[in-house]
Amino acid sequence: MEPVFSLAHLTVLDLPPPAVIRVAAAAGCRAAGLRLLPVAPGAAGYPLQDDPALLRETLAAMADTGVAVADLEIVMLRPDTRVAEFLPMLEAGARLGAKHVLVAGYDPEEARLTASFAAFCEAAAGFGLTGDLEFMPWTAVPDLPAAIRVVRGAAQPNGGVLVDALHVDRSRSRVADLAAVPPGWLHYWQLCDAPAERPTTTEGLLHTARAERLFPGEGGLDLLPLARAMPPAIPVSLEIPTLELAKTLGPEARARRAVDGARRVLAAARG
Repeated sequence: MEPVFSLAHLTVLDLPPPAVIRVAAAAGCRAAGLRLLPVAPGAAGYPLQDDPALLRETLAAMADTGVAVADLEIVMLRPDTRVAEFLPMLEAGARLGAKHVLVAGYDPEEARLTASFAAFCEAAAGFGLTGDLEFMPWTAVPDLPAAIRVVRGAAQPNGGVLVDALHVDRSRSRVADLAAVPPGWLHYWQLCDAPAERPTTTEGLLHTARAERLFPGEGGLDLLPLARAMPPAIPVSLEIPTLELAKTLGPEARARRAVDGARRVLAAARG
C-alpha cells in the first residue's frame, strides 16, 4: 500500500491555498498542509480564517480534486501566548476538515510551555484537531527527548510529536529513541533531505530548514532507518523548500520531484 503523501505548504509557499491543493493533486498527493499563520512577521502566511473568499476557493479546489487538508501551521507557543488567539484558525481548520496542527515551542520555561501545549490541545480537540509538537534545534523544544517530555507532561489524548527528518539529524536525536514514543502520538511526519554537513550556527540551521532543503534521496541524511521506524499508515508530509531551484523550476515540477524521491526512499526502506 502506497503511503498517503501530503504536500507541505513550505514546499510551494509562494502559492495560495487553492493552488497548493491543485498542485498537490497534479503531483499525486492525496493531501496538503496549509500555512495559515506566518513563521515570522512579514513572512508568508494565508489567513483563511480572515478571508472568507479565499476559504471558499480552497474548499472548491478540494471538492474538485479530492485532495484533503492534512495539517495547518504554524502555532508558536511563547511565554505570553493566549490560546484564545488561535480559535479562529482552529475554526477554519474544522471547516477545511483538517486533522492536525503543527505546534512549535518558543517558551524557555518548560513547565509553562507544557501547560500552554496542554491548553492548546484542549482547544484543538473541540474542533477535531490534534496538536503536534515539532522539535527543532533552535527552539525551546530542541530535540526528541524534550518533545517527549512536553507531550507526556501535557497528557492530552490529541497531543503528539511531529518528526521531521531534517530536525532528527540536526538535533542529533536518535532514531532508536522513537521507540519511546507511543504510536498514538505519531499522527504524521515530514520527509526531506539535506546536505550531510550540519550547519554550525542558528542562522545556518534556519536557512536550510526554511529555504534550501533537498528532495528525498538527493542529499546526505540517513533516511532509511527513520523511514523504517515511522508507522507506515500515517501520512508523509513532503516539506522541501528549494528557493533557489524555484527560480527556474515550477511548483508542480518540484512537487512531482518530491513525490518521486519519497517513493524511492520509502520503497528502499521497505526492502
